[in-house]
Amino acid sequence: MPVLRIEGKTFATQVPVLIIGAGACGTIAALAANERGAEVLILERDAKPAGNTSLSGGQIPAAGTKLQKAAGLLDDTPELLYQDILAKSHGECDHAIARLIAFEAAKTVEWLVDRYQLPLSCVLDFQYPGHSRPHMHASPSRYGLELLTVLVAAVEAEGIPIATSAQVTDLYADAQGRILGVRVRRPDGAAEEIGCGALILACNGFGGNKAMLAKYIPDAVDLFYEGHTGNQGDAANWGEALGASIRDMGSFQGHGAVCTPHGMHLGWATVTEGGFHVNQHGRRFSNENAGYSEQALNVHRQPGHVAWAIWDERCERIANKQHSHMQANESGAIKRCDSVDSIAKAVGCDAKVLARTFLDVSEVREGKKKDEFGRDFSGKPALQPPYYFAKIMGALTHTQGGLEVNQEMRVLRKDGTPFPNLFAGGGAARGLSGPADWGYLSGSGLLTATNMGRLAGEAAAALVKG
Repeated sequence: MPVLRIEGKTFATQVPVLIIGAGACGTIAALAANERGAEVLILERDAKPAGNTSLSGGQIPAAGTKLQKAAGLLDDTPELLYQDILAKSHGECDHAIARLIAFEAAKTVEWLVDRYQLPLSCVLDFQYPGHSRPHMHASPSRYGLELLTVLVAAVEAEGIPIATSAQVTDLYADAQGRILGVRVRRPDGAAEEIGCGALILACNGFGGNKAMLAKYIPDAVDLFYEGHTGNQGDAANWGEALGASIRDMGSFQGHGAVCTPHGMHLGWATVTEGGFHVNQHGRRFSNENAGYSEQALNVHRQPGHVAWAIWDERCERIANKQHSHMQANESGAIKRCDSVDSIAKAVGCDAKVLARTFLDVSEVREGKKKDEFGRDFSGKPALQPPYYFAKIMGALTHTQGGLEVNQEMRVLRKDGTPFPNLFAGGGAARGLSGPADWGYLSGSGLLTATNMGRLAGEAAAALVKG
């Protein structure tokens, strides 16, 4: 991914704000810039906008929104969301950016709902690990494609062009690091050059690039990759060539309950509502409810790199509101049975060992003993037949490291100074998860995509409008 240093280059096509990537971050940046009177063009490498947004659970954390208040949730605040981000990341994220995003999230959600009719409602039937309040705002079937479809339609309704099948291969920059424009490759091999007043990188991370994973996150190389294959690390590679600060490249969001071999992940209510995971010996091996991200490697480190998720009808009713879980049901990945012995037979483990695992969980729930993995099962009823179970593997969803940005989403050099006209957001920017998989607070992917996108679009428009 070269950055071509050149002075005085002219371009036949010039646009004030150029955006690379038509996912949530890129489309929202375009809407924000357009509202402020800037002409915008989005470049999308795929024939149809997709990316990780379309593969996500369609859930955006925000605190103190009108939607929450209308639903009767009156005690959530941006400060609580900020503290949740810090707690999950062990304080190892950029505190200023985390605070900014936590306090901007309600504004972003309300703007998208009111202005562009983004179909969001509060998720009140369960709470993700690390959320001190029900922060989530979700699409009807908790499916990111529902959100992206509305965002792309809004961009088109505003007359903002999206050039699809347009892969950016090179950036042009002057000696001061000002981005002059880009080179675009078309599927037939034809190339175009487009100049810009400001460039927003909204092209996600490097989850689809095995070589970069081997370099930065070797533990994740062999995880099943459920993200978009187009996430090849373009933003980080361009940034590195420019001399940008790149942080937390060992960080990623995993998922610890992806059905194998089907590739669809279970709704996390299968865990939060009292379910648990066992390995092929019928034994638990972790605190499943610490977070679905860190559970990916926990599962991957088990014999055969697999485990089994076990839950019941009450958990199932909640989990099955999520699109991916519905797909898992439709694919036959989820099994239903009436006894622990039946689960043991399917797992291939000793039924007595599995029965002991059920008893251990029950004793922890009743306060008779402490869980050896530190999980708290209190407040949730014991699992009751009929039981549900699925064979699962750990997965890599998307990387969390990336370009360091300031509060205007301007990309920073290694000395902390901003580039003149380069912005980044979403998976292209440094996330809020700190250095590792355990720092990911549920929903942080769309939290950064939506808020960084809006803020980058606003700042880029202000720059080009003078």
